[in-house]
Amino acid sequence: MGKCLVMDHPLVQHKVSLLRSKSTGTKEFKELVSEVSTLLCYEATRDLPTEEIEVETPVAIATTRVLSGRKLALVPILRAGLGMVDGMQALLPAAKVGHIGMYRNEETLEPVEYYCKLPADIAERDVMVLDPMLATGASACDAVALLKKNGVKNIKFISVIAAPEGVERLKKEHPDVDIYMAALDEKLDENGYIVPGLGDAGDRIFGTK
Repeated sequence: MGKCLVMDHPLVQHKVSLLRSKSTGTKEFKELVSEVSTLLCYEATRDLPTEEIEVETPVAIATTRVLSGRKLALVPILRAGLGMVDGMQALLPAAKVGHIGMYRNEETLEPVEYYCKLPADIAERDVMVLDPMLATGASACDAVALLKKNGVKNIKFISVIAAPEGVERLKKEHPDVDIYMAALDEKLDENGYIVPGLGDAGDRIFGTK
């Protein structure tokens, strides 16, 4: 069974509060999403395996630990997920980046896939799927299913704001996927938007309507 973790760190709570405010402009919103992503990345990489090495310091030989060669990939769900990539790469500069493009059918609320480009060796990598909003969970489940179809075994889902409905759907359809989020909100409204949420993350990141 995958983990489901809400990161209630004071810095995360503070930045999410600023993200929620409708008075927060595009530039600041984009920076905040990136900063929250870095903090989520810190938590989501806590279980990465390490190995012992010896390093010569200016004073003596130190026995210390480094990451033990685990290959990673970041896969944002377009387009809002793009806003999380830089913040994640700040800590994981060697991670490859794939892209899955989906848009929501406004009538059925179900995702329609329009683009998929993944690293050639994606099956050998641990993958973090990035989407600021985990709402109905439809896009998340479809993206994870697509990755599994491409041979990916170890998947984590990283989100800024999640609704209980989306979390439950992802847990039900993909119980092996770890979910990390900065906030778990109250519910979805009749249009499938997270309440209280922060509006449309893609529009607010890219300054569109």
